[in-house]
Amino acid sequence: MSVSPARWSNFPPVVTGLLAACIIVFMLQLSDFRWMLDNFALWGANTPNFQPWQLVSSAFLHGGYFHLFVNMLALWMFGVQIENVWGSGRFLFYYFFCVIGASLVQLLVATAAAAEGTVYPTVGASGGVFGILLAFGLLFPNQRIVLLIPPIPMKAKWFVVVFGVFSLLAGLTGTMANIAHFAHLGGMVFGLILMVWWGWRPGRHW
Repeated sequence: MSVSPARWSNFPPVVTGLLAACIIVFMLQLSDFRWMLDNFALWGANTPNFQPWQLVSSAFLHGGYFHLFVNMLALWMFGVQIENVWGSGRFLFYYFFCVIGASLVQLLVATAAAAEGTVYPTVGASGGVFGILLAFGLLFPNQRIVLLIPPIPMKAKWFVVVFGVFSLLAGLTGTMANIAHFAHLGGMVFGLILMVWWGWRPGRHW
């Protein structure tokens, strides 16, 4: 599947809408961070703050300017190409499928932690973003991309492998414990499930 130059957009509607929504919500956080965190971040299912809508709302909250910047940059860099190829409807469904999948995985982790006395909220669009990274790596495996830190060029397929393995090892070992590594993996796994359901196979061009 390809898109003619005349139809290509650097700011397609879904990516643009998600960028705007996350920035607006972050501005609201600045006015009352604690209230936003208590009501819209993702909490363990066995905590007083948990509400079902947090499976989605937590993806619009961020822990700081750098957290927001990195997620929005990745969403734009990789999401634009996918939305242009897939179309806005399919891209929107895929993104939120990954967000909810990542949140369900993180909910299990946070609930288990709360049962042992460690209660914490989870915020960020990373689950959906990692799903987008997975899709990008599968759709454009040989396209070269450059990491921010360190600035090393590599093919998209290896980029996805590196981040997936890192998230798995970091989650299992407790490295960088303030990052929801299993949510990242959840976004990637649910993204892969949906793409296979839609008919993706190795070597197939959409």
